[in-house]
Parts: sequence; structure tokens; C-alpha cells
Amino acid sequence: DTELLCSTIAFLGGGGGKSGGGGPTRDEMVYSTCTSLLDKLPENIDWEEVSERNESDISPLKVCLLQEIERYNELLTSTRASVKLLMKGIQGFVVISMEQEMVLTSLFAGTVPTAWLFAYPSMKPLSSWMPDLADRIEQLNVWGFQAVPKVLWLGGVTYPTSLLTALLQGSARKNMVSVDTLSFDFVVQQQDEASISAMPKEGAYFKSMTLEGAKWDSNTAALADADPMMLFNPFPIIHFKPVARKKIITDGIYSCPLYLYPVRTGSRERPSFMIWVELKAGLYSSDQWTKRGTALLLSVA
Repeated sequence: DTELLCSTIAFLGGGGGKSGGGGPTRDEMVYSTCTSLLDKLPENIDWEEVSERNESDISPLKVCLLQEIERYNELLTSTRASVKLLMKGIQGFVVISMEQEMVLTSLFAGTVPTAWLFAYPSMKPLSSWMPDLADRIEQLNVWGFQAVPKVLWLGGVTYPTSLLTALLQGSARKNMVSVDTLSFDFVVQQQDEASISAMPKEGAYFKSMTLEGAKWDSNTAALADADPMMLFNPFPIIHFKPVARKKIITDGIYSCPLYLYPVRTGSRERPSFMIWVELKAGLYSSDQWTKRGTALLLSVA
């Protein structure tokens, strides 16, 4: 509701005329924003070169990588074209369409245009969305041109579930078993990223997750009460390890839901729920954490 109110105020107050005191017009401010966006927008990733460099790699992870590059390249190309077209419209070279007017209004309000959110959902303001996008592209560049990062950022891909499925498929091929017989074991790590020297033999390490409604106590290696006024708490690196399906253990274990972002219901096109992550419940029962709505998030906005 607050975001809707702010965007409505910005829309009603943003006209093309001069602001009080002879400041820049709305169009001038948006044009400046567009110029800055073009400077900061990452270059497209060379899909062909990445494919050739990893030609000998027939693993499911390579397929996942190439699919991610395709999606991000589409986003980068679309965003770049949208910004350039809007700049031409502001200059008077082309007629600004209704869609471009909506982009202009969003940029003036400092929000991400809806037309740019087709690759992955985000609630970040424009000032945070662009650096986040650059970090996502950087991870794919490292992955494609160097090697699979020893610690992956699961929230940095457009479809995290596809990456998790690729890990299971890779393990199934390696051990010559059916992928349906595998599931994940979740091992929370004590060391930080700098202390990890290589990828695990099975599965992957994941970083940058956030715990909502609790914190992780490294001393007891279990969930604990969050500190006062702390809704979100950083979660340590966790190892998603493919293992043979086993009997579910509920005693002392909380099946923590992992969500893509804070809107847990997601949308009709993109559900937010990813997977259940089994964590030690600590001093409380799993029911207590369920009542608190404790969950893991790949992104807090």
C-alpha cells in the first residue's frame, strides 16, 4: 500500500513543466537517469563463446548455464532498447507510446518498470536493482569463462529450481542411478566463502540466503530466536548435497520453506516457493517455527 501511494504521488506530481525554483523538468531528470542506466547496464554475455569454451562439458550444469545466459541476454537487450527508445522520445525524435510513458513514470519515481521484470521477480528500487543485475551477470561471466564458482549464488539465477534439478541430474549420472531416487541433504557450513577452497564432490555450496523470523546459532548449529527488531538475518553458506532418498526425520528438525523473494504467494506465472530445507530446530519444536512463519529467502526484496 505504501509503495502504491508513493508511486501515485510521483505520477500525479511529475509533469513535464519546470519544478519550483527553476529546477530540471521531469523529462530532463529521466533523461539523465537513462544516460546513467546505459553506462551501468552490463554488456551481453557471448553465448557462442561460452558454448564453445565448454564444448566438452555435457553436464546438466552447462545446459542450465546456457539457458540462464539466454534469459539474461534477452533482459539486457530488451532493457537497453527500452532506454534508448525512451531517450529518443524525450528528445522528440519518436512518439512516446503508452508503454514508454509507463517506463518514464517508473524511472521518475525510482522504481523498476514492470516491462523489465519478465526474467525474474524483484521488489528492489531502481537504485538497487541495477547493481544486483550487474552482480548476476558477473556470476554468469565467471561461471562461463572460468569455472563453476566454488560457492554459487542461488538467488542470482532466473530459475533456481532448474539449477537444483541440474545438480540432482549430474549426481544421478555420476553414480548411475535414477534421478528420482535422489533428494538433498542440507549441511550448514561453519566457514566463510574465503575459507572454501573448492566445490564439493557432490552438489554445491550456496551463499547469500536470508533467514526470516529466526537466526542461525553457529554455536549450537541450530535455529534460535532472532535478536530484537531483527526480522531478517544472514544465513551461513549451505551445502545442498544429493543423497539417496531416506526416511524423513521429523524429531528436532524443522522443514524450512525456501522462497524466491518475500512475496511468498508468488504470482500465477512464477511461484515463490522453491524447496523444503531441513534445519535443526534447536530449543523449540518445529511447530513453533511454523507458527512464527520462519523461512529462508533468496532475496529480501
